[in-house]
Amino acid sequence: MLSPRRGIALALFAVLAGAVGLATCDSESPVEPATELAGGTWGGDRAGVLVSDSVAHVHVGCTYGDFPAPIALDADSRFSVSGQYLLRAYPIAIGPPLPAQFAGVVHGNELVLTVAVNDTVEKKLVVLGPVTVVFGREAIMGPCPICEKPGDARPGSRPARDGLKSM
Repeated sequence: MLSPRRGIALALFAVLAGAVGLATCDSESPVEPATELAGGTWGGDRAGVLVSDSVAHVHVGCTYGDFPAPIALDADSRFSVSGQYLLRAYPIAIGPPLPAQFAGVVHGNELVLTVAVNDTVEKKLVVLGPVTVVFGREAIMGPCPICEKPGDARPGSRPARDGLKSM
């Protein structure tokens, strides 16, 4: 019998492998694959990723999280990294940040990203995505006036208008 922790880890791996595998079905690939996730703004509909020298800040809907940067890409332009995520971010941030796994694949200027959050409060795995964001595009975040810049992702911080846009 699997322990609950081992079961969650196996489920997390299966979900991330499946999501990234589905994302790689696209036949487009860059002429020269990048070796690192590009720094800057990656935006989409209700999703955004802001990559700086030291952190990548992710929004999916009214939630957010961070993982360390720079992010190395493998030979297939994929990555999988650990970080933290706040599921209860709107209308007020309710912590704590939870352990999360971020998995993505880059195709040209598009990033397909899936976040698997180990919700230790509700004792379940929460999967966000896959979402597609485009490099150089501003994210349209909808009605969620939450943090918008790496480093501002802390409860009580004042949002900075840099890269993500509320509607």
